[in-house]
Amino acid sequence: MGSKVFYYLFVIPLSRMPYFILYRVSDFVYFLMYYIIGYRKKVIVDNISKSFPAKSSEEITKIVKKFYSHFCDLIVESIKNFTVSEKQIKKRVKFNNVDLPDALFDKGKSIITIGGHYGNWEMSAIAAGNAMKHKQYGIYKPLSSNFFDKKMKSSRGAYGMNMIPMKEAKSYFEMEHKKPISIVFGSDQWPSKPERAYWTTFLGRETPFLFGAEKYAKDFDRPVVYCEILKEKRGYFNVNYHLLTEKPSQLEYGEIIDLYIRKLEKTIEYEPAYWLWSHKRWKKTKEEIFK
Repeated sequence: MGSKVFYYLFVIPLSRMPYFILYRVSDFVYFLMYYIIGYRKKVIVDNISKSFPAKSSEEITKIVKKFYSHFCDLIVESIKNFTVSEKQIKKRVKFNNVDLPDALFDKGKSIITIGGHYGNWEMSAIAAGNAMKHKQYGIYKPLSSNFFDKKMKSSRGAYGMNMIPMKEAKSYFEMEHKKPISIVFGSDQWPSKPERAYWTTFLGRETPFLFGAEKYAKDFDRPVVYCEILKEKRGYFNVNYHLLTEKPSQLEYGEIIDLYIRKLEKTIEYEPAYWLWSHKRWKKTKEEIFK
């Protein structure tokens, strides 16, 4: 009951507000989060400082502040996603080279699309539903609230994206599809079982990565495409696709994940503030996991 009351009395009225008002709300939330509450400030500063040790304290502070501003924009943009129109979302998210995945579709190939928590992945997921020829399926972790889980799936799938719970992912690879499909992975967060993850260097630090995208790519011989989401300006994003491999079965263990990581690193290094630094990405070291 509490979730429904919160949704209909707070989320929906706020969601129906125009973007320019929502960004004023974001500015106020930024002031509270950065200057008053200090939301996860220790984690954010530590993550950024250790990822860019050559930067001065002034440069780090600038990135931190810019991240907080971007993060607060993500909050109001996520609320807006519950009622955003198709016209609005397509105006704000541009897909620049869909000819790359479309060429794979024309060859009759289903693909794996792999991205990260950079830019605005939520807005991009909503807008991506009909952006390419492939029917798209996004893998996600169900929310603890059944009510908000249904609302989230409904908003993400409003314009063509189909949501798959993580536990059901394998069945979608195994089933027959009339036409080629794209299954979308976000593979840059801390894995639930780091002892079974793929460990490599990321932003200069030893880091575990979710291995599902590479495993499915190899097991089902699916080409892998990196989805890069760049922030053009406030509330506007450009999506670019990069082919990582068309023949995953020919690559060695870890090569696909490494190709993805190097692309993601370049994206982050270009504009560090737009990655999800508030996430506890480096919870434990490899030595702590395998001691």
